[in-house]
Amino acid sequence: MTMIAIQDSSELQGSAFADRVVDEAVRQAEIYGWRAVRLSEVARSLDLPMSVVLERFRGMDDVANAWFQRGWRAMLAGKPDTFDDWPERVRIEHCLQAWFDTYTAHRQVTVDMLKAKAHLPHPHTWVPMVFDLSRTVQWLREAARLEARYGTRRAQVEEMALTSLFLAALAVWSTDTSEGQRRTRRFIEKRLKRGESCMKWVPGVAHRRHHAEAQL
Repeated sequence: MTMIAIQDSSELQGSAFADRVVDEAVRQAEIYGWRAVRLSEVARSLDLPMSVVLERFRGMDDVANAWFQRGWRAMLAGKPDTFDDWPERVRIEHCLQAWFDTYTAHRQVTVDMLKAKAHLPHPHTWVPMVFDLSRTVQWLREAARLEARYGTRRAQVEEMALTSLFLAALAVWSTDTSEGQRRTRRFIEKRLKRGESCMKWVPGVAHRRHHAEAQL
């Protein structure tokens, strides 16, 4: 499958510095709210020159982008040795839940970041957010090791279904205060089971694989 590069080696060299800035911004957001956080205050708290911070972050939206990259990394993190043997539905659930688990401790701040990005008078934030959603779904497909190739009918149906699932699960998760995010987990599980029964009618890799297995 075609892979999309998140970061090259040169970008990773400053990851520890970026993490310090992001963590401090989130810490302040937990106290004052995301919209009240200023990059200058973050730099001051870290005893960093503003000019140095601006070399990596042009504004708070860049900080939010760095925060959401953590969810991508969580989805792509190492998997159990038996992961490839799991049903596609279970692999998707595992990876999607990894994204939500990344932000559970700071759920309200994360939701506030998304609301700030979606603010209609600011097209410079909500327009890129549409592409970020597409990227998230593509990374979810990669992380779950779905077999349909990009551009095929099955892959297109998967992308639409996963986009709908992600947005619906995000709405549930945003207000989910149940222990261990049980409500979100159950919602995802139910939606995936329903989707699995529908996807079996879509032509694609899964049908060819099952047909090949039947011939053995």
